[in-house]
Order: sequence, then structure tokens, then C-alpha cells
Amino acid sequence: MNYKIVRLNTRIKSSKTSSVLIIYTGGTLGMAYDESGSLVPFNFGQILEKIPILSNMDIAITVISFPEPIDSSNVSMHHWKDMAYIITENYDSYDGFVVLHGTDTMAYSASMLSYMLHGLNKPVIFTGAQLPISAMRSDARENLMTSLEIATAQIDDYPIVPEVCIFFNHMLLRGNRAKKVQSVHFDAFESENYPNLAESGIVIDYNTAAIRPYESHRKLVNLNDLDNRVMILKLFPGITEKVMDACFAIEGLKGVVLETYGSGNSPSEAWFMKSLERAIKKGLIILNVSQCNGGRVIQGRYETSKELLAVGVVSGADMTTEAAVTKLMFLLGQEKDTEEIRRKLTIPIAGEMTT
Repeated sequence: MNYKIVRLNTRIKSSKTSSVLIIYTGGTLGMAYDESGSLVPFNFGQILEKIPILSNMDIAITVISFPEPIDSSNVSMHHWKDMAYIITENYDSYDGFVVLHGTDTMAYSASMLSYMLHGLNKPVIFTGAQLPISAMRSDARENLMTSLEIATAQIDDYPIVPEVCIFFNHMLLRGNRAKKVQSVHFDAFESENYPNLAESGIVIDYNTAAIRPYESHRKLVNLNDLDNRVMILKLFPGITEKVMDACFAIEGLKGVVLETYGSGNSPSEAWFMKSLERAIKKGLIILNVSQCNGGRVIQGRYETSKELLAVGVVSGADMTTEAAVTKLMFLLGQEKDTEEIRRKLTIPIAGEMTT
């Protein structure tokens, strides 16, 4: 892929100026209105015209843009591989990374990169906007400027936030704990099952107890073998045996994220359990997550979930659906042994779940 590279002439104030690589994938933040009133991607070489105060930040900024900015609804595995590749290839040259991304699938991308970037010890901050940067009331400026500040924040020459995060509307969230919950308000994301990592106001208040600590021995490895032969099946009252069996019979399917009710409950009818059991016996991995934004799956708490445990459904604990489906894709690409995949689904590999 022929990436577009722009180095911005920000004001350098000292020999210890921090450096950030911005990766522009697409999304509302990087859009502007043209003469006809249509939204089109703007030239990041002109970003200082859009946000003049960037010139006063003691940060050396480089922008790498995807050749064709993508609507985040079109994000797929090869885009995740591109993002991880760019970060890995430029890892030693920058203090931190900011990924500009559409909001619709940002939580999926942040979750996947948290798994792929094994040994990450620098900030990777996803951000975006609900309104384009040229709009009068745009949230793009605040989101971008604060993300840059977080990406370069250090204590004793060590990064404060050495993990994959989402910054949006004054809140810094762990990337694989976040979920988009709003499409018309600025507070688009929340993290119900894990504390916010920071909150920006007059100053940025970091919740250091919730942030993964810096570890000097960690070395970055890009684990980019993925397998997208998975699906999400959301339970609903009235679901039929034919629907279940048809889903499980999809050719090549390897894994299913089963969105159940409450704390992991499902219908207890015999046909339902037999359908799951048949699927698992033929090698399908079924991962149980809750439809609720908060809480966790506890298989066996109620009678209706005891049989899920008995037939071999794997508990996803308090993972979000976004973290669960990307983790399943990741592990299916990394591991060949089904039992090892099932085991790793039940333990955190990047802080995505509470054990």
C-alpha cells in the first residue's frame, strides 16, 4: 500500500521535543466541506490551518494517511493489518501513535490492535469525531489535541499510558473495554466494565491504578495471523431451531460469539441445547457474552445457564462483543489446537476481561 506521508512544521521548542505519528484511516474527523457543501477528506498538510494551536505544541508530528480513506463501516482484517504494520515499522521512531478512525467500528479496531501489538509499551490512541473538523461546533479539535497530549505524556521518561486506548469526549478508555453507545451525542463511547483511564479537564487526570504499567523488558511483536471465519448470533425470544442450525452449518465457520441474556442466560428448551451441543461436537467454538452493556457472564448462576456450561459453551466473562469477536478472530489465526483456543478465551491477553 502506498501511504501518503506528511510531516508537519510544528514549532520545536527544545531538543527533547516529543514525536507522534498520526495514522489517518478515514472517518468524520478528517473531513471538511467542499464548495458544494459535500463532505470530503481534507489534505492533512493543511491541518495547521484547521487547528492553528497545534503549532504551539512541543510535538513533532508526522501524518501517514491511507491512500483511500475508508468509512469505518468498511473496515476489515486487511485494514487492521495495515494499521499494525505501520505502527510496528515506525515503532522506534515515535513516542506515541494516534489513529484517526471512524466511530462506528472504532471499538472493534482498538480491540483487535490490542491483541495484535503484543508487547506494546507505547501509547496507541484511537480517536475521531462526531462532527467534521470544519464544523463550528466540532469535537474534532479537542479530541485530536488531547489525544496528542496523551500520546506523548511521560513520567520519568516513561509513557504514562503504554496501551491501546480510545479517547473521546474528555474520557480515555481502554480500547478493548470500550463500546460505542451514542450516534447523536458527543459522549459516543463508554466502558461499563472497566474504569476510565483518564479524564481531561483543565488538566488530564490519569487513573494510574487502572492503566497497564510500563514494563521495560517488553518488545513489540506484530501478531498478524487472523481468521475471520466467525459470526455473532444474538439471542431473541422466538429464535427457532432452524435459524440456529442454519447459522452453525455455515461452510467453514469456526467460531460463534453467542450474545445471551443478562448474566449469560439462554432458553433451556431441549432443542436449543441439542443444537449447541451438535455444533460444539463438530468442532465449533461458541463464546458466551452478555447482551447487556455492563455486567458479566456467570454460567451456572441460574438454571438456564447451567446447561450451557455442560455442553461446552465458553464463558466470555465481562468482555464486550467487540472484544470477544476480535479475540476469537485473533486466536483462531494464532492457534491450531481447539482446546488451547478455548483456554485462552477464558483468560485476559490484553486486559480485555476480568478473571
